[in-house]
Amino acid sequence: MTKIKMCGLRRMEDIDCANRLLPDYIGYVFAEKSRRYIAPEKAAGLTKLLDKRIIPVGVFVNESVENIVSTVKCGAIKVAQLHGEESEEDIKALKSLGIPVIKAFRINSTVDCERAESCCADFVLLDSGRGSGEVFDWSLISGIKRKFFLAGGITPENAAEAIKAFKPYALDASSCLETDGFKDYDKMAAFAEAVRAVK
Repeated sequence: MTKIKMCGLRRMEDIDCANRLLPDYIGYVFAEKSRRYIAPEKAAGLTKLLDKRIIPVGVFVNESVENIVSTVKCGAIKVAQLHGEESEEDIKALKSLGIPVIKAFRINSTVDCERAESCCADFVLLDSGRGSGEVFDWSLISGIKRKFFLAGGITPENAAEAIKAFKPYALDASSCLETDGFKDYDKMAAFAEAVRAVK
């Protein structure tokens, strides 16, 4: 079954919602320019309240390996998701320390897919942009062979189509889970239900 990742959580209420719905992954955004930014120390406090069956992921943009490692060590996250121009060396350095890595790729062409295919990260995330909430041309990823997270404009309405067409390892949603910029339990539940309904 396709796994579920709900990204951009930053409040205790968000954690309560996640604990009720049990997505496979939740994401904290550590990029300070994002409106969903959360400080690592606050995220660590939220993770203490998170159901242990849910894996917390940290979203970083061009952050140093040292800062990513410290965020893991403080207990905030277990997986690093990289959304900048991080190098293969950065990814290998994190993996050598036992930190799983998801590397995000903005998909505009088949060349972007080829870069994703060859990346040494544990998983790749195929997206339209940094939290744009827009769908990219899914036909570009029809030939991808490796396990991937699919993001960018994923909603309860198109989740089944994405799963049936591409069999992604996981679907990653954020903006469709919100009302007025904050996570909404009913929308989170609708997304989880849509993914889990696909046989």
